[in-house]
Amino acid sequence: MKNFKIIPTQLTAIIFLLISLNSCNGQTQNNNSSNEANKPNSTAQFKSLNATVNSIDKNIRSIFQDRNGNFWFGTNGAGVYRYDGKILTQFTVKEGLANNQVINIQEDDFGNIWVGTGVFGISKFDGTKFTIHTDKVNITNGSETEWKSKKSDLWFFAGGGVFRYSNPSLDYLPFAPSSSNAQTNAPFSLSRYGVYCSLKDKKGNVWFGTQAEGVCRYDGKTLTWFKEKGLSGPAVLGLFEDSKGTLWFGNNGAGLFQYDGKTLTNFTEEKGLNNADFRVSGKPGLGTLARVYSINEDNSGNIWVGTVDAGVWKYDRNNLTHYTTKDGLTSNAVNTIYKDKNGELWFGTDGNGICKFNGTTFTEFIIK
Repeated sequence: MKNFKIIPTQLTAIIFLLISLNSCNGQTQNNNSSNEANKPNSTAQFKSLNATVNSIDKNIRSIFQDRNGNFWFGTNGAGVYRYDGKILTQFTVKEGLANNQVINIQEDDFGNIWVGTGVFGISKFDGTKFTIHTDKVNITNGSETEWKSKKSDLWFFAGGGVFRYSNPSLDYLPFAPSSSNAQTNAPFSLSRYGVYCSLKDKKGNVWFGTQAEGVCRYDGKTLTWFKEKGLSGPAVLGLFEDSKGTLWFGNNGAGLFQYDGKTLTNFTEEKGLNNADFRVSGKPGLGTLARVYSINEDNSGNIWVGTVDAGVWKYDRNNLTHYTTKDGLTSNAVNTIYKDKNGELWFGTDGNGICKFNGTTFTEFIIK
């Protein structure tokens, strides 16, 4: 592990890095919800629910713990797994997922599990079966009157904007002006305005990370865009609000950003941890903080930042500590960082499964 002394700086917003949904490993058009052969039937559902598997796919994109304590593990091409502490169950397109790449997992006020998948699909699990919802979406023109936000709303990524689920309606809200071409506004075709991640902050604002237009904030009345200091261009893959109210954005190339409500700062650039070679040639940079995929905070207030090519960084508000496979991390490609109800951090990696951090060491998560 390497320690870097840093000078305390004004807290600001960070930008996350995401990969294109249309170029992910294990994703094919045959997994689209329009394929009738992939739609579930009751027999298949109950067979799946009564069947168990012994291990989780090694390519992890998302982790979530529901209100009952069950863990859900989304993969890059093998669907989603549910683990109740004893039984591990796998769900794929055969059981009703819109796609086998699972990027986001949420829970609504009724305990239903919502899964955001590749090719901008959305499926809901009601405890018995999965149902695809993106074939029932209401397409809007994104006018000011159509933008609304309630505390119970769920937000999902889309090709030219966002999907908002406000019970019982799923609406598509495009960002691009109405004068833009159909490709830019299309919900299932990626454009510069395509959304990769969303966050609802403590004040009720909703934040969106986009493919190439930086970060957008919706405050219930207006949309405000943050594009300066390198935030726009590469994709924003991660958004996080810490316990102090600071917003962090993760960008795939420009690094980590802070936003304190007034000032946007490129944290990576300030610390001299950027990777100019990646922007030019795509060369990875171990020891850099340029390609950020995930951000979280532990119970001690430390900020954890996962990269796709340089392991994990911990920021204690004064010092940066760098962890790689040399320190027990199972992979230097970290897709997601999740904090469970007990405050433990889970790290989902690209190709090397899941590991946990107990405050001292990393341990691979294996179901026995």
